Amino acid sequence: MSAGFAMAGRTASEISATVESAVRSGTLQPGAALPPIRTAATQLGVSPATVAAAYQSLRQRGIAESAGRHGTRVRPRPAVAPARGQFRLEVPEGVLDLAAGGPDPRLLPDLAPALSRAAAAAPPTGYASGAGYPPLKAAAGALLARDGLDATNLAVVGGALDGIERLLTAHLLPGDRVAVEDPGWANLLDLIAALALRPVPVPVDDSGPDPQALSDALRSGARAVVVTSRAHNPTGAGVTASRARELRTVLRSHPDVLVIEDDHAAELSVDPLHPLAGSTGSWAFVRSVSKPYGPDLRLAVVAGDAAGIARVTGRQRVGTGWVSTLLQRVVTDLWSDPAVAETVARARAAYESRRTGLLSALRARGLSATGRTGINVWLSVPDETTAVTRLREHGYAVAPGALYRIATPPAVRITVSALDEAAIPDLADAAAQAVRGTLPAPAA
Repeated sequence: MSAGFAMAGRTASEISATVESAVRSGTLQPGAALPPIRTAATQLGVSPATVAAAYQSLRQRGIAESAGRHGTRVRPRPAVAPARGQFRLEVPEGVLDLAAGGPDPRLLPDLAPALSRAAAAAPPTGYASGAGYPPLKAAAGALLARDGLDATNLAVVGGALDGIERLLTAHLLPGDRVAVEDPGWANLLDLIAALALRPVPVPVDDSGPDPQALSDALRSGARAVVVTSRAHNPTGAGVTASRARELRTVLRSHPDVLVIEDDHAAELSVDPLHPLAGSTGSWAFVRSVSKPYGPDLRLAVVAGDAAGIARVTGRQRVGTGWVSTLLQRVVTDLWSDPAVAETVARARAAYESRRTGLLSALRARGLSATGRTGINVWLSVPDETTAVTRLREHGYAVAPGALYRIATPPAVRITVSALDEAAIPDLADAAAQAVRGTLPAPAA
């Protein structure tokens, strides 16, 4: 437990409020252990049931999590806004940021021409334009159909995570189980915690989620499953054709399960798409534009079954309303610009070269790493804290695997976006030292 934190309160709500306040102020840092229930109850003069209820409330709101035999602790990224951004992974000056996870700004297309054309194409629209920009829907439908997807029913949302949140809340209730990849996208795991849903981990290998583990998760009562189609974050896995067949077979035995596919890499992926769409009665395929075209473009299209898409768009209309029509015009323009397509193709090749080069260098030094697609490499380590610290001392910031995993062994995520190929050998040497404590012997 963090020094300076004193739990207080007589009721469960008062106790949980003091913990939340300490997390918000930074007195309780991510990962900090909360006092054992009986210890806290004795200190506060309340019943253990009162403290247990407070801890349950913190878990349900995504602020705390169960740490097994170690009790309850603050989540690595709790669902409460901290003061002064304490929960960001700080990257000291002079250290190369390989932890952020975003695309390389040097490889993104220039948005100025598309913005100019979109602004000049039509006068500003009013509130009545919220049904979606027809040219964007037509373009998205054509792109998805090319990948074998039925885009008859389509919604436009504010990015992949926005779409996934809308789908989960449209179909599930707090306490419901969701099968998730382990390791998996940290933002998704945090979202599931914040929605008071219960994650059921499904191990992932290079070819995607393990079919038997998914079957076990669904038999245990999971009402939804979220799968990354390709460029899996953090491991670089991608669902292969044979794995997709196995997963579809499993899913057909559970026709009421909601299947959400996240294709965040889209045009940046070198792998063909092998979708699971239609394996069950409730399905959704989410494709975002942030990675290929830029994080400022918070837009994703969602194809799915008629009932699910109607729920998403209906809830959207009584909330945020719609995604900016100007933004939809910009994305439509980008999709149709041959020069932009060439820029995205160059980025795809650059990421592929960096990732495969780093994988080869790590494996040549006897390290265990994966990264078949995308912009990330998942490096197995004996101890994450030691590895992250040693790599930072060598000038490289990487992300600790604890942000992404539930039950899988320790690792760190290395994002290749900011990595120039000339720096790969030095990084691989530093990684070898971080894992083993010594540099590898020079090649003969």
